[in-house]
Amino acid sequence: MDVEQISNQALPLSAMKETKTTVPGWISFVSGGVGGICLVLVGHPFDLVKVRLQAGIHQYGSMGNAFNSIVTKDGILGLYRGMLAPIIGVTPIFAVSFWGYAFGMKMVTSFNGDPQTKPTLGQISLAGAFSALPTTALMVPFERLKVMAQIQEGTAYKGPGSILISMLRTKGVGNSLKMLYRGTMATLARDAPGSVAYFATYEILKKKLSSSSSSSSSSLPVASILVAGGLAGMANWLVAIPADVIKSRIQAGSEESGTQLLKGMLQKEGPRALFKGLGPALLRAFPANAACFAGVEISTSMFKKIALEN
Repeated sequence: MDVEQISNQALPLSAMKETKTTVPGWISFVSGGVGGICLVLVGHPFDLVKVRLQAGIHQYGSMGNAFNSIVTKDGILGLYRGMLAPIIGVTPIFAVSFWGYAFGMKMVTSFNGDPQTKPTLGQISLAGAFSALPTTALMVPFERLKVMAQIQEGTAYKGPGSILISMLRTKGVGNSLKMLYRGTMATLARDAPGSVAYFATYEILKKKLSSSSSSSSSSLPVASILVAGGLAGMANWLVAIPADVIKSRIQAGSEESGTQLLKGMLQKEGPRALFKGLGPALLRAFPANAACFAGVEISTSMFKKIALEN
């Protein structure tokens, strides 16, 4: 994969052809949204359990107890509580994420001189970190509403939408915006290193899988895409989970700063507290990210055919 292809296409690298042809922006946007929706549909139940374990409000004891308690009290649909916000947000978030990665790659490789020079692992990592900057502004409000919906028991609020309406009515627009963007720095602290691990792992696995099979790196079998995407998602969470724990507690309503929360958790609960929810996060990461990349690849192929026919 050469630098020009990476810089011109806001898509996962496995979806890019090793040619001079670029994918139209609307295909990148829609395909990224499809992939994100696939990720949410597959991974949301695990994410809900992860957030409740991290928030520390409900004393479940284990991931299995959390699942059982949620299903007992709220039914199977309770596992999908708070899903509306991420579903609504995935299209712009994923589109901007891959655009940010492509733009970041263009910047860091602009000093190479030869446009045919393949990006180094360091350049991929920098581009991955950059991709977290624009997505944070879009992601934080949706995640704040999602966390608030997920941590409640019962039906005080029907979902993120009713929480937002109540917030606007009782707090006003200005205060509501402040509340919605609570946890911004913690989100960035989670997503910047997480994105580095995500994109770097995916690139490495893609290269190894293509070299060990008869397929080129631009036409990997679906099974290989699923494996690469799933493992990349797991790598992301292994790096990001401590900051995600802090973010969840801030967005769940803690008035302490991220630094204060970190110190308090280490003193009261020990280092293991920073890895609460890692089990469901990893269980979610593989199937969710595998579904995401499959959704992106399939929709990209379909839309490209439609574009060529027209």
